[in-house]
Amino acid sequence: MSDLVDVQRGGFAWRENGTGEAVVFLHGLGGSRISWDPQLEVVGRARRAAAWDLPGYGDAAPLAEQPLTFRSLADAAARWITELSVTRAHVVGISMGGMVAQYLAAWHPATVRSLTLLSTSPAFGLDGTRPADWQAARLAPLDQGLQPADFADRVLRSIAGPHISPSALEAQRAAMARVSSEALRRSIECLVSHDSRPLLATIHAPTLVLVGSLDAETPPAYSRALADHIPDASLFVVPDAGHLLNAEAPDAVNDLILAHLDRVESV
Repeated sequence: MSDLVDVQRGGFAWRENGTGEAVVFLHGLGGSRISWDPQLEVVGRARRAAAWDLPGYGDAAPLAEQPLTFRSLADAAARWITELSVTRAHVVGISMGGMVAQYLAAWHPATVRSLTLLSTSPAFGLDGTRPADWQAARLAPLDQGLQPADFADRVLRSIAGPHISPSALEAQRAAMARVSSEALRRSIECLVSHDSRPLLATIHAPTLVLVGSLDAETPPAYSRALADHIPDASLFVVPDAGHLLNAEAPDAVNDLILAHLDRVESV
């Protein structure tokens, strides 16, 4: 029987499980708090594991700022950690959530005990992708009046590795279906501004960088760049997994996260 609990408070909405040291999970562009259920179930056995709905997603209130920025998202993440009644937490982020986690660690270091970055990058467009082209392609279905639920299956299949299970893919589809078109639009417009490279040397939280060997959305080279430029970082490439790493290889990801947390807490 699951002990997962959904909470709404202070304008934030999250799902949590367990007690003890806090571990917070930040989902990606097309995710929501339920994206992290495979981690909440396991990490929550020994710690307090909590996954938010990014502001404006799911049941979370949107930020008033227009346009959305990584500064406002990092500030919101810091406020959410305070709302959890803890002073600092282990922070885990995937894809866009991993981007937010980098800014959080750089701009609010006192809130971050450790950092785990999955399937993410130090900057948008490292492969030469033009921001306007990428943004236009992802806004096109929204401009046609579609909701994220209408194209979730197509998008998720395009970024997942070939070995994702049908049940894991369906769970991620359900997570994306909780996202409104307006929230997704704001995040797409924000994501192309990502460039944390000037900040990476200032991140001093012990950091674990994880990436799937088959990730074509944020390839392993992006994660190597993160691990090379964050002072106390290590990299692990998970075999045969794509961009939806936590859902595609939950056992490996959970084991790696827990080992990282144990190392940090043993110091």
